[in-house]
Amino acid sequence: MPIEIRMPALSPTMTEGNLARWLKKEGDEVHAGDVIAEIETDKATMEYEAADEGRIGKIIVPEGAQGIKVHEPIALLLEEGEDPAALEKFASAAPSGNGQRAETPAAPPTSVSPKTEAPPAPVGRPSAAPAERPAPAHVNGDRVFASPLARRMAQQAGLDLATLRGSGPQGRIVKADIDKALGAPGAVPGPTVPRPPVATPGITPAAPSMPVFAKEQVLALAGNPPYHEKPHSAMRRVIARRLSESKQTVPHFYLSIDCTIDELLKIRATLNAKAPKDQGGYKISVNDFVIRAAALALRQVPAANASWSDDAILIWDQVDIAVAVALDDGLITPIIKGADQKGLAQIAHESKDLAERARAGKLKLEEFQGGTFSISNLGMYGIREFAAVINPPQGGILAVGAGEPRPVVRDGQLAVATVMTCTLSGDHRVVDGAVGAQFLAAFRKLVEDPLTMLL
Repeated sequence: MPIEIRMPALSPTMTEGNLARWLKKEGDEVHAGDVIAEIETDKATMEYEAADEGRIGKIIVPEGAQGIKVHEPIALLLEEGEDPAALEKFASAAPSGNGQRAETPAAPPTSVSPKTEAPPAPVGRPSAAPAERPAPAHVNGDRVFASPLARRMAQQAGLDLATLRGSGPQGRIVKADIDKALGAPGAVPGPTVPRPPVATPGITPAAPSMPVFAKEQVLALAGNPPYHEKPHSAMRRVIARRLSESKQTVPHFYLSIDCTIDELLKIRATLNAKAPKDQGGYKISVNDFVIRAAALALRQVPAANASWSDDAILIWDQVDIAVAVALDDGLITPIIKGADQKGLAQIAHESKDLAERARAGKLKLEEFQGGTFSISNLGMYGIREFAAVINPPQGGILAVGAGEPRPVVRDGQLAVATVMTCTLSGDHRVVDGAVGAQFLAAFRKLVEDPLTMLL
């Protein structure tokens, strides 16, 4: 019997991925360990190695396909000597998708991106005749089958899905059923008075203050100006999900502090001038000083190097600094591990290498998964100060602004100094305000007296 090759889970946060490229074609021999495809995860493009041996009998999902759920079949592998006719028998007997998701039928192999309309009937099952009465929406007790778009539209309009009959496959409620229930087939509902969300088993209603709109609703509310679509990448979907969860579940608080960095800039210039000119040379940036200072400050104030869990506060024994790197379609946070144990030159070398490979999509999982604290620096864009969103399960993130000349008072006299504003976003379940203040005080002391970072 053919072996299913399924979409792998290549990272802990991956729920779906894109099939960037097939490295094997139908009929090719495959040995265990062979790289057969390139998979675009939420963070990087990674190679997919075969776990079994045989011959590629059928490619189900073409390269370039997006939004393929983890564990969905993407190809069929024929074992040695197996008759290709087994593919047809297997296709007719195989369940849709992974055989476990009754609520959402699997997308057809040629699908490139998720559609907002009703999905076609599963392969091998004839469509219902037009005159046939739609199957009821209720299956297995109180469960209601409906497309995600139909659920959102019903929630916004205050419709009870349990009162509707679906016209989609197997009685599934689709967009057309919602339009019909609203009395205008094909029409898009306008703004309505907010109503309590419909309680549906297995579905968490969106918060009333953060409604989720279908594309049609957004266009109607905005007056439908000219636009073009940019499909969601796997990375953008994960960023949206994780940061929404962070703001909804993590009680953020913010503390800002001004750091004078004139002395730091002088020492940086001196160190860079003395750097070797060969391949072993280095160029230390202001951000490298920030990473080093934050790591040492976390070592001095270990209560700030912590994460929340349901059973206890986890105080990390190691200081691993995740540094935000901007990409074309989002950001990624490669990690300087044990940053408090590394000198400025080593931090400079690692941060440059990690950033280059992050932009090229060549990071390994262990190089961007984890971290105990994050730093986001927008100073290079001239941003004076900002507040960053915490990346759970970390307990804090430091937002670093631009160093700029500002008036300061020294010994009762007005002077000009280069000042950099840094803002700590803290998880108040883990880090108390006093702990955050202690961390920032230790951080500023190191930044303003950078020679102490060289010891």
